[in-house]
Amino acid sequence: MRTKFCVIALAMVVCVAVAGYFWHPALLLYLVLGPLVATGLYDMTQTRHAIRRNFPLLGHGRYLLEMIRPEINQYFVESNSDGKPFSREDRSVVYQRAKGDLDTLPFGTQRDVYAAGYEWINHSLAPVHGDLAQSRVVVGGPGCTKPYSASIFNVSAMSYGSLSKNAILALNRGAKLGNFAHNTGEGGLSPYHLEPGGDIFWQIGTGYFGARDRKGQFSLEEFTRRATLQSVRMIEIKLSQGAKPGHGGILPAKKLTREIADIRGVVMGEDVVSPPAHATFSTPIGLLQFVASLRTASGGKPTGFKLCVGKRREFLAIVKAMLETGIYPDFITVDGGEGGTGAAPLEFSDSVGTPLNDGLSFVHNALVGANVRGHIRIIAAGKVNTGFQMATKVALGADMCNAARAMLFALGCIQALRCNSNACPTGVATQDPELVKGLHIGDKSQRVMRFHRETVKSFFEVLGAAGLHGPRDLRAWHIMRRISATETRNYSEIYPFIEPGALLSGKEMPPAYGRAWTAARADRFQ
Repeated sequence: MRTKFCVIALAMVVCVAVAGYFWHPALLLYLVLGPLVATGLYDMTQTRHAIRRNFPLLGHGRYLLEMIRPEINQYFVESNSDGKPFSREDRSVVYQRAKGDLDTLPFGTQRDVYAAGYEWINHSLAPVHGDLAQSRVVVGGPGCTKPYSASIFNVSAMSYGSLSKNAILALNRGAKLGNFAHNTGEGGLSPYHLEPGGDIFWQIGTGYFGARDRKGQFSLEEFTRRATLQSVRMIEIKLSQGAKPGHGGILPAKKLTREIADIRGVVMGEDVVSPPAHATFSTPIGLLQFVASLRTASGGKPTGFKLCVGKRREFLAIVKAMLETGIYPDFITVDGGEGGTGAAPLEFSDSVGTPLNDGLSFVHNALVGANVRGHIRIIAAGKVNTGFQMATKVALGADMCNAARAMLFALGCIQALRCNSNACPTGVATQDPELVKGLHIGDKSQRVMRFHRETVKSFFEVLGAAGLHGPRDLRAWHIMRRISATETRNYSEIYPFIEPGALLSGKEMPPAYGRAWTAARADRFQ
């Protein structure tokens, strides 16, 4: 890009100089406008940059600013974000890996290694090669007849409606190319999820989009018709999401098209707000019975649920219900309160829900303490966009990781913060056809595939550097965090771990677990 700018600028200078010498106004006009017209036409037909496809010539302004001072764009994004931005290094590595560019950094770390919150993994003087054969995780517990061998890293939940059809097509095609899975989000199973043929995790939210009758109630018949499709590999019941736990999903009316309304079974002209809670069950036992019914209706496919941890006794009530009914979800997806979204009230985005690391550690401990961890896989859904970040989640108990925002970066998202306004300039989070067409499906699907491949590869390289062959060897004490300028602790010291069966036997454990376990009841959440 920089070379191209220089060539264009040099050509314009030469043209002006020649025109000035001959002093012919028409010649001056042609020589100046000619290169600009040619550049604009090229911008409209190239596939690598959505901004330039959607805004020929004008789109170069963004890259010109980055050439002059890369920090300008970075400062704008971080100063106007939700207060929890990715670091410059993390965002850059996503773009570089997605594009297939050089992803190494000069001059070492640019982070303050003595600041509280800085994290690292201790390396070994006997490093090994990580075993990439361990990058698949079989999901399927006692009640599952069709286990699924999943990638350790997949696309997290993002709905059609929140994202454009081209974004959905690119994500799913990337998943197909890279042999990983794509979570639909709660907006229903659209044709764009199915067309490329990538593996699907179908999410069923409180609105039951794609699995509801005309009155908006859950329909087992509609669910079965879609859940038995070959590309649907797992079923995920969404209880809550980290960005707005306790609040239903939101699709602004500006982004609601006739096609999306038909897919979701909603009326045009109004914001689509999902109910905050499910109508098909109201107790922990009811939730597990719903899990069992969906697993049966899908033909035995892995079925589980997603939640952001809130009141601890309510999750422990679900664990008690597992023991009472003998029904186990095949997986539990843990979302963090810091999770991203296209639309959420500020208070919910910033101040409701347990952060991912705390929630992940708690869920893992609860299952271990009740001796049911072996039946259930845990998926961490949060800001995971590097191999090291994957390692931190696995160290706390995750079997797999899902990423949303990082996958959007791979698609070309520049965090313009227009997700809820239908004016996303890159065509990622808009339904405006003039903007959607800027996102080239073929180019962006390759980027998604490359980002996934290189991130999984980096995860195993990090493990190898620590002397570990695979995820099963990783322990909480391998990850370090700086508490202050003079104090560091490992994860096992920060996040307490309890002994297997401790909840059942009353073994020594942190007081919070014992109190919550005593208060939990399988027949009610509250």
